[in-house]
Amino acid sequence: MITILSITILILSVIIHEVSHGYMADCLGDPTARLQGRLTLNPIKHIDPVGSIIVPLITSLAGFTFGWAKPVPYNPYNLKNKRQGEFLIALAGPLSNIVIALIFGLIIRFVEQGVMTLFIQIASYIVLINIVLAVFNLIPIPPLDGSKLLFAFLPQQYGKTRLFLERYAPILIIVVIFFLWEVISPIIWPIFRAFTGVDF
Repeated sequence: MITILSITILILSVIIHEVSHGYMADCLGDPTARLQGRLTLNPIKHIDPVGSIIVPLITSLAGFTFGWAKPVPYNPYNLKNKRQGEFLIALAGPLSNIVIALIFGLIIRFVEQGVMTLFIQIASYIVLINIVLAVFNLIPIPPLDGSKLLFAFLPQQYGKTRLFLERYAPILIIVVIFFLWEVISPIIWPIFRAFTGVDF
């Protein structure tokens, strides 16, 4: 039950994350996502067989739920301001997860704890999963959003740093997931408590 619930919440959250990227790009002058029919919450348009089904199932059995949706495409050359536009598009994804977590966190705060126990549990998973998505995606390693936020401000002379990160991105992502996540994860619980007012 918990596995199915966490996978469902994860899929919906990553879809909102990706649609937010596309919506921001559309607002900034690039209609690519809209023209490809990707500005929709219809899961069929976004589900990646590996990232949205197989990986979440396997990771859920290991005690945590991880996955992704198909990236929403955008053309940076259509943006009115390429450098600023790429920053805002990258920021839109994690920001959408933070907003979702904040909304459900506030709901938890204002709902009687003993009245709707199942709802509180579901809302808690929504908050937790969206905080994890936001924090993870803000790590400055390609292709995560944090790398695009970093590159937007990185001076041109640090171009080799960008090439290095992009070249070794798969290895770096694995290192983060299996070794550095223990260092990053402690910040999730204080954020969860700040949003909800309760311990998970």
